[in-house]
Amino acid sequence: MDTSTSGAARLYLDIMKKTLSYSLWPEPPVPIETMRRERNALARLVVNGSASLLRRAGLQLVGMEPHSDQDREEGRYWPRYAHTMIGMKRLDNIQSSAESVIREEILGDFIETGVWRGGACIFMRAILAAYGIRDRRVFVADSFQGLPPPDEDRYPADKGYRLHTMQALAVSRESVENHFRQYGLLDDRVVFLQGWFKDTLPAAPIEKLALMRLDGDMYQSTMEGLIHLYPKLSAGGYCIVDDYALPACRQAVEDFRSRHKIACPIQQIDWTGACWRKDL
Repeated sequence: MDTSTSGAARLYLDIMKKTLSYSLWPEPPVPIETMRRERNALARLVVNGSASLLRRAGLQLVGMEPHSDQDREEGRYWPRYAHTMIGMKRLDNIQSSAESVIREEILGDFIETGVWRGGACIFMRAILAAYGIRDRRVFVADSFQGLPPPDEDRYPADKGYRLHTMQALAVSRESVENHFRQYGLLDDRVVFLQGWFKDTLPAAPIEKLALMRLDGDMYQSTMEGLIHLYPKLSAGGYCIVDDYALPACRQAVEDFRSRHKIACPIQQIDWTGACWRKDL
């Protein structure tokens, strides 16, 4: 299938990327207590106390956090309203990888493990819709309750990680389904795998994959994705790792590649994303 034309499909995918990343609008102010500023104990007490009193009155104390165009391009902050935090470069990478496997007829479905608000998976489904693809599915794998506590005995590389305490990472399945629905993309081509990866991925009803995107942050989450999904990745398919800049995630990738003697060159996407293409 020809995916190189610059017609309606390309315009549609361009506006999808800009909408999913909230790039068409200025980033709104954020609650002042969540702003990334160093404060001493007294300052935190005053700020948090003031914010709490205002909330009781139906008001909210907010402030502006400056973000450069490059920050937005590379997804270097957590957006307030966007359906994805990965930035335009990593969205472009999803598009180029997906279009490549479609064009070259590499067999398999698409999957993301760790979906947050669902934006990357929504974009995968949009790509299939744009090119009229009906024989591939998008698997949406997440606990929908945040990250698991680190299993430091089995995965010492995750020692000290406290991502499981961050409620902002816990987005419900209902919310993600609603985001798909808002774009008109919730259908039988979208398959939810709800639960911890160690429970859902081994039994996932997937025969072949053409594109797998791992966004689990931790060593355990990354390794479980690689162990259970990489054997299903077709030759010529893409393995994308969102958190390659994080030491634990990078270690999982390096350990897996070394163990299985994977020599495919790793391509850096931006400051944190990386990918490689499985040998044809």
